Amino acid sequence: MTVPDPGLPSRVRIHEVGARDGLQNEKTAVPTAVKAEFVHRLAAAGLTTIEATSFVHPKWVPQLADAEQLFPLLADVRAQLPVLVPNERGLDRALALGASRIAVFGSATETFASRNLNRTVAGSLAMFEPVVARAKEQDAHVRGYLSMCFGDPWEGPVPVSQVVSVATALLGLGCDELSLGDTIGVATPGHVRALLTALGEAGVATERIGVHFHDTYGQALSNTLAALRFGVTTVDASAGGLGGCPYAESATGNLATEDLVWMLDGLGIETGVDLAALTATSVWMAEQLGRPSPSRTVRALSHKE
Repeated sequence: MTVPDPGLPSRVRIHEVGARDGLQNEKTAVPTAVKAEFVHRLAAAGLTTIEATSFVHPKWVPQLADAEQLFPLLADVRAQLPVLVPNERGLDRALALGASRIAVFGSATETFASRNLNRTVAGSLAMFEPVVARAKEQDAHVRGYLSMCFGDPWEGPVPVSQVVSVATALLGLGCDELSLGDTIGVATPGHVRALLTALGEAGVATERIGVHFHDTYGQALSNTLAALRFGVTTVDASAGGLGGCPYAESATGNLATEDLVWMLDGLGIETGVDLAALTATSVWMAEQLGRPSPSRTVRALSHKE
């Protein structure tokens, strides 16, 4: 039953990350043809933004070592296909294949910056500066990911002011949008609202913000609802709940796209996503991976069938 909740957005854009953030966490590499089919199926289900791959050195993320082979197979996909680039070399590779939407991946904490990027927070921002500048020269859309916005497994709770400082610096480089990552899934709704309020007070428009929640403690949907009530209209999610973070062992799966769509459908919020088609896609992908999907909605709907 659809029962709208006054004050919520009428439409939400889902930024699908399963093909990148989801598959990069797999212990074994998924065949390139399967990845391409996955992206095609996601687009056919109505997703309009599908993060396709990462142009990072294969040594660091071997699961996505086939970026050059995969991206040309997606030329006919009718969706935006952002790709992650860690540095100028990654940007060169992405632009050479015609990528028009790129993302850089920063950290709100020093420990994770060191472990993930082998740099300080300031050093990572310095590395991103020419990447963002060159991407904008090529009229590319640039997304800035900011991880560890709510808690860090080594540093503990992350002060809101610290997150705001790094977030505004990242946007100051020229990023078009910012994705706030709850990398280890410790956020709660009040914390979400406090961070969004502080970002607003720092001059960051809500329209430039996306949220990226992990479901480690079962809080991803409640945190998403808190963000929607604040006016956020871009939500990251992963088909079938795939993914985690290879550099933070306590990070479990992303918010499942099906669970998100179920909630948004019930609230009468448009997404353009066909839930049945999306569920079928995640069931298919789970078969490729040889294990059931962790998404509660996928399990419920596929069990009914």
